[in-house]
Amino acid sequence: MSLTLRTISREQHLAYIQSLPAASHMQVPAWADVKGEWRSENLGWFDKNGQLVGAGLVLYRQLPKIKRYLAYLPEGPVINWFSPNLEDWLRPMLAHLKQQGAFSVKMGPPVVIRRWDANAIKTGIADPDVKRLRDVEATHIEPRAFEVADQLRRMGWQQGEEEGAGFGDVQPRYVFQVPLSNRSLEDVHKGFNQLWRRNIKKAEKAGVEVVQGGYEDLPTWQHLYEITAERDKFRPRPLSYFQRMWTALNTEDPNRMRLYFAVHEGEAVAAATMLIVGGHVWYSYGASANHKREVRPSNAMQWRMLRDAYALGASVYDLRGIGDSLDESDHLFGLIQFKVGTGGQAAEYLGEWDFPLNKLLHKALDMYMSRR
Repeated sequence: MSLTLRTISREQHLAYIQSLPAASHMQVPAWADVKGEWRSENLGWFDKNGQLVGAGLVLYRQLPKIKRYLAYLPEGPVINWFSPNLEDWLRPMLAHLKQQGAFSVKMGPPVVIRRWDANAIKTGIADPDVKRLRDVEATHIEPRAFEVADQLRRMGWQQGEEEGAGFGDVQPRYVFQVPLSNRSLEDVHKGFNQLWRRNIKKAEKAGVEVVQGGYEDLPTWQHLYEITAERDKFRPRPLSYFQRMWTALNTEDPNRMRLYFAVHEGEAVAAATMLIVGGHVWYSYGASANHKREVRPSNAMQWRMLRDAYALGASVYDLRGIGDSLDESDHLFGLIQFKVGTGGQAAEYLGEWDFPLNKLLHKALDMYMSRR
């Protein structure tokens, strides 16, 4: 198969993404505007008939003091990952990125390797000998994903954890998803555990209302998000980041990003952002107040977002990252416990891969990143 690769316009890139059932929100052209501190480029793969058959958003991060770049394709590129000759796709990409001054390439193949349904995870949590998700027998395994990993290794791609190289995963390798295809909303609701169903009812009884907000409501979002950051000890992004995100994504597609609030007695007590690309809907960022937790605003909000995703014809509602620890003393355990209650499934992606085009600079950045 002869493929050629060249820079394409944002319009071509967007049209290609729109022709697909779904793609990562980090591979739409507008994501480049969200990540304004990176230089960006839209790549297109063409077959011998001149047909656009793949696309990728590349973000370039310059190394301090020298004109060399880390090239990053978050959750991409959007190509045929199950092609028997992955090299035909990736060789021209590496050659092009090298020409652009990249010293290292990082990408995240959007390929799921294993899935665990809620029951399998619950069984794992109940077993004291099980400490990690990967100790639990997977409900579904994708054999083709192992072939992808083998092809990448043969080509010289490296993975952080096993190889002691690379910069570790930037995007979560484990995510939690609620499949919506070929299910009724009633099925989805039935899939929730008792606690979730009870909490949804409790919120309804207490008069919690879930409403959509707009750009002008982002400061309210930010207030709740900063409370959450302080409580959960992470560094919050500034309001300007979410304003940029809203403007960039909704200029590209007016229904790309949504904002939800759970309101109780006139006060917003929980909030979330939602992202939509084709049939894939993500719960992206979440926030909640320290008080009124007993009226269960987060459960009410998730149920409304799930229903809205369903109404949009989504095939999956994606609750994004989880840790892989099933140990109750782990600080991320609460997250997986909350998400498992939706009756969905945990999915493990292939993770992120690095290709050092200049081994010396790659190693220097690796050392710099590990010290940070």
